[in-house]
Amino acid sequence: MDGAATATPAPVIILLGPPGAGKGTQARMLQERHGFVQLSTGDLLRAAVAASTEAGRRAKAVMDAGGLVSDDIVISILRDRLIEPDCAGGVILDGFPRTTVQAEALDELLARSGQQINAAISLEVDDAAMVERITGRFTCAKCGEGYHERFKPTAQPGVCDTCGGTDMKRRADDTAETVVDRLAAYRAQTAPLVSYYETAGALSRVAAMGEIDEVASRLNSLVARATA
Repeated sequence: MDGAATATPAPVIILLGPPGAGKGTQARMLQERHGFVQLSTGDLLRAAVAASTEAGRRAKAVMDAGGLVSDDIVISILRDRLIEPDCAGGVILDGFPRTTVQAEALDELLARSGQQINAAISLEVDDAAMVERITGRFTCAKCGEGYHERFKPTAQPGVCDTCGGTDMKRRADDTAETVVDRLAAYRAQTAPLVSYYETAGALSRVAAMGEIDEVASRLNSLVARATA
């Protein structure tokens, strides 16, 4: 017990930003560089349902009924995941929390294990540029590698650089009209988290409209300072 009490708490990093800001890409790069585990709400829910954990069964019942999984269930799934051994080196939360209510619940969950948010990083973007970024993206249906018509085209048109697959797909909601609506929804619902973490003294802002490696460099420096 004494050793557990004096151990350094595992770092917790949150990435905030609207759809298309690059949260998933940057989270994976931070994971590779710092050894953190990337945790996204969607992946957590799918894994819990597949493993048929108690919280996973509750989530499945709600989803099968066409409902939205409650904050309590999501927090329960996250709690179960955070105690797994691979999370001892730190985690990056991608897509959670989405509201201040969820943020407060997360703070309470972390406090029970002596943890706290090391940094809540807001990826700052320009809405007009976001529309271009999102509407131009596509993925390889075979391996999931992501591309963009302008910023990251395949070396050979129609052929995946990673696996050689030729079946490319786009999200049905990656249209200009839908993206504008999604950005507005983000500003209304999720952006208040920026104020929440700013008040808590945990917020950092990073310009996210540059090249992927440039943004990654800024994030790496910030995360290194926040977890030192």
